[in-house]
Amino acid sequence: MDVGSVRVGVALSDPDGLLATPLVTVPRDGRSAAAVAALADEHDVVGVVVGLSRTLAGREGAAAEAARAFVAELEPVLAVPVELSDERLTTVVATRQLRESGRKGRRRREVVDQVAAVGILQGWLDTHR
Repeated sequence: MDVGSVRVGVALSDPDGLLATPLVTVPRDGRSAAAVAALADEHDVVGVVVGLSRTLAGREGAAAEAARAFVAELEPVLAVPVELSDERLTTVVATRQLRESGRKGRRRREVVDQVAAVGILQGWLDTHR
């Protein structure tokens, strides 16, 4: 997942854990954790990976604090483990990919968090394969 201040991008891997694909964007509000837990149940997930934003120097800022706070909301309502994964520049890369594919403005904002979530999950899958 890519946790933002407005939206949470969610990606899912195939059953073999080889390929991440975008799933949905969940609004970031008081019901986000419950919505994600429902998605986890619906798709029979075995674990959740949440991106932890760090600076290039490796420090954590407000975005990392927000991700940790979301994990604290999420863990009590999930029946599977949650793991934080370094996600430096995933949103920047996702935005560039969408711009290069021709997506503009609002259409890009609607899916950028999903594309960033794919990058986070794919990186995690590749590292843990």
